[in-house]
Amino acid sequence: MHFITVLVAYFFDYIFAELEKIKFFKHPIIFMGNYIKWFEKNFYKDSITRGVTLTLSLLSIVFIITYFLSLFDNILVQGFLCSFAISSKMLYDSVKEVVHSTDPRHAISMLVSRDTKDMSESDINKAAVETYAENLSDGVIAPMFYILLFGLIGGFIYKAINTLDSMVGYKNERYENFGKFSAKLDDVVNYIPSRITAILIALFFNSFNALKNFYSYGKLHDSPNAGHPISAMALALGIKLGGPTSYFGKVKDKAYFGEGREEILKEDVLNALNFKSKFDSLLLLMTIIFFLLV
Repeated sequence: MHFITVLVAYFFDYIFAELEKIKFFKHPIIFMGNYIKWFEKNFYKDSITRGVTLTLSLLSIVFIITYFLSLFDNILVQGFLCSFAISSKMLYDSVKEVVHSTDPRHAISMLVSRDTKDMSESDINKAAVETYAENLSDGVIAPMFYILLFGLIGGFIYKAINTLDSMVGYKNERYENFGKFSAKLDDVVNYIPSRITAILIALFFNSFNALKNFYSYGKLHDSPNAGHPISAMALALGIKLGGPTSYFGKVKDKAYFGEGREEILKEDVLNALNFKSKFDSLLLLMTIIFFLLV
């Protein structure tokens, strides 16, 4: 177990999340993305086998690099490196920017793939809450979960899989076969973290209704995982997320998640963001207990 590494990584993420704004600095995820683009440009084929080759080659490269980096047996070094797998601060700031921006439609367009041109204020706020809830799993809980179990290697193998899914894991003509393996693998590695995230949301907001019913709503989502934290957040806040949503000029009849009013307010976004302060408090308490026991 790598409990202290997780705590140090989370702390470093809070302190150094702005590193990506430095011109000469490149986030490790960018290198993963560049490799995926290079492979696709040179070796793309409408084939599941070719997609498997992409996935296994990237994971092999990431494993080799992180294995040698993991040999630096220093908790601060390991924590700093692991912090690049966590996106808690960036996610929080990005979603909060939607609330405070003078152009919220532009701000939300930076975070979602849905059409934003004709969004109402409620639609913008809904997208912000959904994005925050879903990415709490992908960007915070899941990488911390795998760092806790497998250290630096686990955190970056997870991020590689997640990056693959975000770039080629689409159900369209180009990626249906090429990205199938990546998408399925992403479903597998997010299965437990997404449900942990939903449970944490329910507990942090003291919502028995969310704890009891997030699964029944979450399973209505196209993704086997994304719907659970979204549903938990909707139930905890007493709002209804999901519903018809426009993507690339076509309206998709998504299921509704949660119970309550359909008009989503800025206050709902801010309430959702309270998850971070509650999670920070939990980590602080766990840190205190850990050091009292050792």
